[in-house]
Amino acid sequence: MGITERRIRQKEEVRSAILESAWALVKEEGWQSLSIRKIADAIEYSVPVIYSHFENKDAILTEFNRDGFQLLSEALEAAKSAHEDPCNQLEAIAQAYWDFAFDNREYYQLMYGLGMPTCETVAKIPELQQFAHIVQSTLAAIIADSKHPDAEPFLKYHTFWSILHGLISINMMDNGGNMIQSTPKYHDCGPMVLKDAVAGFIKALKY
Repeated sequence: MGITERRIRQKEEVRSAILESAWALVKEEGWQSLSIRKIADAIEYSVPVIYSHFENKDAILTEFNRDGFQLLSEALEAAKSAHEDPCNQLEAIAQAYWDFAFDNREYYQLMYGLGMPTCETVAKIPELQQFAHIVQSTLAAIIADSKHPDAEPFLKYHTFWSILHGLISINMMDNGGNMIQSTPKYHDCGPMVLKDAVAGFIKALKY
């Protein structure tokens, strides 16, 4: 292995160590406590070394955002592919979204902790666009076969997401917006409310 290849590999190893340490800190202390200084201390490197790989903490968070939306997109695509009827696909997508949120709390809090991502964030994270496409294409298929073929899929996408995120937030967050770590995956009647809400949404969409 040449000097150039060795340097590239070492740089990739340090970058991976930064992300691994950052994720460990998040799991232990939460996103709010994450800092460049803590990451540097954890991997026993100087702060400038961290900045040589990531411009700032936001750049690290963007990396995790990409990972989160990629995992979410894969889960939704798998759920959608298991059905042929668009209505059944949307129901499966809703359930997969719910499962992802509670199985990946740290990711979900970062991805949606401040509400729906802005257009600027969407542009920076192609994986978010993939997630949106999966949902919007399913909604478009339902609308095309409905009594309201002129309905706007993008608007319905935001309505659908608002239903999902609202129900998840009720079950996952306390009044201060913090995650309730002890909340079971299927807390109280949450899944039944989810199913009822999505069924009502689909009915309104079709008829």
